[in-house]
Amino acid sequence: MQHEPGLTVTHQPRSAHLHVLAVSGDLDHHTSPRLQAAVDDLALAPGDALVVDLSALAFCDSTGVSILVAAHQRAREAGAQAALAGLAPDIAHAFKIMSLDRLLSVHDTVEDAVTALD
Repeated sequence: MQHEPGLTVTHQPRSAHLHVLAVSGDLDHHTSPRLQAAVDDLALAPGDALVVDLSALAFCDSTGVSILVAAHQRAREAGAQAALAGLAPDIAHAFKIMSLDRLLSVHDTVEDAVTALD
């Protein structure tokens, strides 16, 4: 039996206006609809903040990157702020190569992201 890694997305609201989505596992073509659905389910409004906690993310392919960029754009369109937190060094390096660190707000920890968005 072959093990197929999955993805878990957990909404961890910190307040009525601060949403944290904790993502763990592999974010790829097969699992990205779970993150997309979680982002779509958020009722973001002007002044809100979204932090996507990627500290337990093991893998991210181009589809996953597209979902993260789309989440950032969705937050901006709603008048909310968005940030990523906890990228593993290899994933952070890939984001830097793609210049996504210039587009997306990236922080070492969720707490750092929350402080920056406050």
